[in-house]
Amino acid sequence: MLFDTHAHLNDDAFKEDLEETILRAKENGVKLINLVGFDDKSIKRALEISEQYDDIYLTVGWHPVEAIDFNQEKYDMIKEIALNNPKVVAIGEIGLDYHWDKSPKDVQKAVFKKQIQLAKEVNKPIVIHCRDAMGDVLEILKEENAKEVGGIMHCFTGSVESMKLALKENFYISLGGPVTYKNAKHPKEVAKECPMDRLLIETDCPYLPPVPYRGKRNEVGYVKYVAQEIADLRETNYDNIAQATYENACRLFKIER
Repeated sequence: MLFDTHAHLNDDAFKEDLEETILRAKENGVKLINLVGFDDKSIKRALEISEQYDDIYLTVGWHPVEAIDFNQEKYDMIKEIALNNPKVVAIGEIGLDYHWDKSPKDVQKAVFKKQIQLAKEVNKPIVIHCRDAMGDVLEILKEENAKEVGGIMHCFTGSVESMKLALKENFYISLGGPVTYKNAKHPKEVAKECPMDRLLIETDCPYLPPVPYRGKRNEVGYVKYVAQEIADLRETNYDNIAQATYENACRLFKIER
């Protein structure tokens, strides 16, 4: 049993074959999927998909790249969905992204803090997007006492030291396709060092496909390659990783299965 804790099946990349993609995922052992909506369009589509499938859950938030477009109306929309839709398991993906320059850093920080506050209001964990901003992300998590709700460091590519700081703030560490890349030093080290009860797996599909699918569209069923790589790195068997990461995700998201 596998749980893909971060997927974008609401992306246009799956417009033509969504149902087939989900069927292939099931054939590859995926039992549950967390679908992430991070702006108006992706939230709307995520809501539609999660209504159609019992085994698809939902995370809603406002992406840091789009922080410049965040306002009270967006805040109220996300809050209303989180409070009234039983499929919503977390707020996200939220955080900081210093790679793209669409939204100024101070705006990103303010929106990030506002959404941590929102997560506390609705009592949901948060899903963190962090790109080229690890120090500031960890600092804000500490300042805002995010450990109160905890959450996920999504597609974590930070160092073991950063991982330990995130764990102290009550966060789970989620690894995706990059852990399978030959030169991915940090993800491989983290895969070995992360406590088993704090480890999660994801695809972030259609992005970041694992080996052997680099350069192609990623999809949910490929999460098995992430699980296998982690099992190999930890010198344990695949089933141990599948079971532990599944149970960890259900515990964090308060899903009874």
